[in-house]
Amino acid sequence: MNGAWQRLSAGKAADTALAAVVALLIGYAIVDPPGPSSWWPVWSAWPVAAVLGFPIALRRRRPLPMLGVAATGAVLATVAGAVAAGAIWLSFVPGVLVLYQVAATTTTGRSAASLVACVSGATAAVLVFYAQVLPGLPPAPEPSELPPYWSVEIGAICVFMGAGWAAGAVVRWKRETSARLARHLAEAAVADERRRIARELHDVIGHSMGLIAVKATVANHVAEARPQEARAALAVIEQTSQSALTEIRRMLGLLRADGDPHDELTPAPGLTDLPELASHARSAGVDVDLVVREDAASPPAVALSVYRIVQEALTNVITHAAPTRCSVRVDIDGRDAVIEVVDDGPHPRREPATARHGGHGLIGMRERAAMYGGTLTAGPRPEGGFRVTARLPYGSPT
Repeated sequence: MNGAWQRLSAGKAADTALAAVVALLIGYAIVDPPGPSSWWPVWSAWPVAAVLGFPIALRRRRPLPMLGVAATGAVLATVAGAVAAGAIWLSFVPGVLVLYQVAATTTTGRSAASLVACVSGATAAVLVFYAQVLPGLPPAPEPSELPPYWSVEIGAICVFMGAGWAAGAVVRWKRETSARLARHLAEAAVADERRRIARELHDVIGHSMGLIAVKATVANHVAEARPQEARAALAVIEQTSQSALTEIRRMLGLLRADGDPHDELTPAPGLTDLPELASHARSAGVDVDLVVREDAASPPAVALSVYRIVQEALTNVITHAAPTRCSVRVDIDGRDAVIEVVDDGPHPRREPATARHGGHGLIGMRERAAMYGGTLTAGPRPEGGFRVTARLPYGSPT
């Protein structure tokens, strides 16, 4: 806010200085013109110049009204003979500068209409001056000076007016282009964030529903014969569903967030939550051997990505291979996060597992690795089972 105010104040100061300079030039041109002098008193040159240059000082605050004042003042001064032949075009320079501001801040149609009005008024004023005022003026004191030509005056005014309008229009186009680009980047950032949240939801729902499905099947089969085991399975279902609902509410809260820094959200999962993830997998019939080695603290975003990759890999194990044995290795050394999830495959007495190639789960894991310029490989092992290996190079070596 302070920076914008300083820029605005600096612009006003620059416009005031520019108005003074232009007014001095107009005054000197009236006092010592290239053609016949005005019939007005010499001292009147300075008030006329001040009135003609005044709109420049306020062009940022009220561009269209100031353009009307500048153009009207120049036309009246020309028709009334307050300016001198050969320097009439200089009286329209304030209009050129204000027209630039109009073209830079208003619509193209409005600024183009203003350009046409200014050129038409200036042309008519110059023609009236040369037809009615100039014949009554005394001749120039020095015959060697160039004689005034109305066509040169009109041509100069048209060129300067057109250049001022074109420069302002280009500035406005660049501003609009920059604004559109900024909006596009903001929309792209929002879309990226929504895709990230969609991946988070996929991971949470996929893992939780896979575990719930397995435990519900167990509870259904042993409800009558082993009620204690059925109750244990239902307890896992209850805990898993509550945990999933908490994470889903957190991510939906991100979608609804209004930018309030005081919003209290559940912390994102990380490396400390991996043992609980392994415990859920064990309750679904997967004998998980978890080893986490963290030589240096990892950034929260890296920890979240590691957690999600392990979560999705264990979900695939539960869905396609449980009951089975599985080892999870996470190694973080301050530069790389290396993850390896290996399972022994489904039990021989289990129905053949569905293929694990492709699907949103593996795609999501690859995207998380690609965020850090890393790699992810996933495929069956020759000796049976499935291996997922990911490397996230989040730091540079020192």
